[in-house]
Amino acid sequence: MPRFARLFALIVLALSLAGAPAAFADAGALSYGRIEGRNINHFVRDGDVAAHLLLRSGADPRIVVAFPAGNSGAGLWLDIPQGQGSGDWTLTTPPIPVTESDGQGRPLHGITFQASLAAGTVGIRQAVLSSVRVLRDYDALRTVPDSISPDLMRDGARFVWARDRLDGKAGYRLTVEVVHGQATETGLKADPDGTIGLRVTALTGETPLTPLPADALLNSQAANDVATRGTLTFLSYREKFLAGSWRFDTYFGRDTMMSLMLLMPVLQGDAVEAGLRSVFARLSLIGEVAHEEDVGEFAILDHLKREATASDDPVYDYKMVDGDFMLPAVTRAWLLDDAQGRARAAAFLASGDGRADQVGPVGRDLVQNLRYVVLHAAAFAREPRYSNMIRLKHGLPVGQWRDSNDGLGGGLYAYDVNAILVPAALEACAALLKSGLLDPYMDPGDRPLLSRAAGMAAVWRAKAPPLFTVTIPERRAKAEVAAYAHDLGVPDTAAALGPGPVRFHALSLNRDGTPVRVMQSDEGFGLLFGRPDARTLDQVVQGLLRPFPAGLMTDAGMVVANPVFSPPEVQARFTRNAYHGSVVWSWQQAMMATGLERQARRPDLPRATKARLRQAQASLWRAIEATRGLQNSELWSWTYQDGHYQPVAFGASGADADEANAAQLWSTVYLAVRPPADR
Repeated sequence: MPRFARLFALIVLALSLAGAPAAFADAGALSYGRIEGRNINHFVRDGDVAAHLLLRSGADPRIVVAFPAGNSGAGLWLDIPQGQGSGDWTLTTPPIPVTESDGQGRPLHGITFQASLAAGTVGIRQAVLSSVRVLRDYDALRTVPDSISPDLMRDGARFVWARDRLDGKAGYRLTVEVVHGQATETGLKADPDGTIGLRVTALTGETPLTPLPADALLNSQAANDVATRGTLTFLSYREKFLAGSWRFDTYFGRDTMMSLMLLMPVLQGDAVEAGLRSVFARLSLIGEVAHEEDVGEFAILDHLKREATASDDPVYDYKMVDGDFMLPAVTRAWLLDDAQGRARAAAFLASGDGRADQVGPVGRDLVQNLRYVVLHAAAFAREPRYSNMIRLKHGLPVGQWRDSNDGLGGGLYAYDVNAILVPAALEACAALLKSGLLDPYMDPGDRPLLSRAAGMAAVWRAKAPPLFTVTIPERRAKAEVAAYAHDLGVPDTAAALGPGPVRFHALSLNRDGTPVRVMQSDEGFGLLFGRPDARTLDQVVQGLLRPFPAGLMTDAGMVVANPVFSPPEVQARFTRNAYHGSVVWSWQQAMMATGLERQARRPDLPRATKARLRQAQASLWRAIEATRGLQNSELWSWTYQDGHYQPVAFGASGADADEANAAQLWSTVYLAVRPPADR
């Protein structure tokens, strides 16, 4: 590549990846980039085009373009023989939106861009054009269904992969043209300067979503963080909010609800209600919250497998248990606790839920969910023993936000669900019933049923948390912290435990009711949705303030799990390479910060407790500010060097169990969650 052209490309790249979203001619358009570890990310949203480009460097480089439309994508996986270069990408021309037509004249929307790869020779391993779910499966397992293998058309230095969707509708196209170097029979070859230049166009025929424009999204109270605003804008549509990109470009119930809860003070009313409506529209017939949806071609694959039909009707996943109890608490926060929401409450409940078959109005959906909550909480309220709590659904290892197979350490009864979300849901039910807002939507038997909620909530609040209490004698606790610190190669912080036994709430309970002895960050749910007593607050704050591995705090942030008091086989599930291990999740820090502020403002707490809450706030915010550049990311890991914990992009290590999203919905909540001094 000529020297001037390379210099110009680097200038363009630097401007585009600076984190500040840039606009196209259309004032509502969006274009911005960010680099995380080995990944170059660039996001584009303009009219019918919304796309996330990811270039991953290394010995097995790849190109992925993910589209919110149909949660679809196009990916190209490459191989670099040993000694043939670093495999580092340079984005020489940032992506711009394009619309083309397929062979039948149907529109395909996507992006075109140019990039160079530092490699001598490169093999083309696989092109995958389908649902993002299929791309994810190929990335992890190197398998792809035979039925969706794309056709390759070769024209000199130009490679074109294209295919229709399985039902014959407009599908996908990926065009890769060598503009620097040469194409070979099996791949690509560099010019003498050791680089290969490519012009790439990726397109999808899936139906575009309807963007929520910026002026319908945030109010004047939102933080002026242009990068975070760009991320939220890219993920926000009238049909739904997307959980994260590139891996989750579609609806996730829990992610939507927690993001709405934390962002509520800075969202426009239309945005809050679009998010809530998307949850209500996907309720099951008995009131369960959908965790995830299969749409586009992945829905077709589901239907072909189940009933041998090529239907693209969405398929909803109801395997999680936490969302069912989160919905009433978040809905209460909007309809009763928020001034803007109170003014709109009656109209919102009377509105349609957005389903094609008009199952709503929203108020009837809400009552259905509340029936589900009360009926499923009744057994423990009658007889408060562990086996009557809400457990994971039979045969499933997951059921709440820690939804990797090892996320709960093998436990079946999650602390956050049973000690916090169930009582919060019951209290919300009682408050909504008392408000009168539910009256137009209840059947004759609903009032007697829902009237039990307040009394049931009191039982759950009093009886569920003690079942998770873990007590470790002082001498044993200090010895286990010292041993774990030695194993990890980090400082021994046992002295921070102080005198007396260590007490904390277990992450979960096993099938026999014994605790999974992992310290956890889910106390943040209690600070956000409850009113813990001073003793409980002091215990929570102690665990937060203690430096890892005696507690949760590191220079890189608050880890979400610490297995220091667990046996070795459990510790192995919660390493810094595990998706829900001793890693830092951005939204969990935000929830904890919001909860600490909420509790610190209570007038009924002792002065000493409020002082400890403020101390915990200061400690947490120091860590948050130190990793501000990662706030929009899903999660990150850490390494210990030069006397400090240093943040590391999750997925950057070959040992990491998965890959983090560069754009994560619930990591945008810092638009509302700010340090006390900034309020």
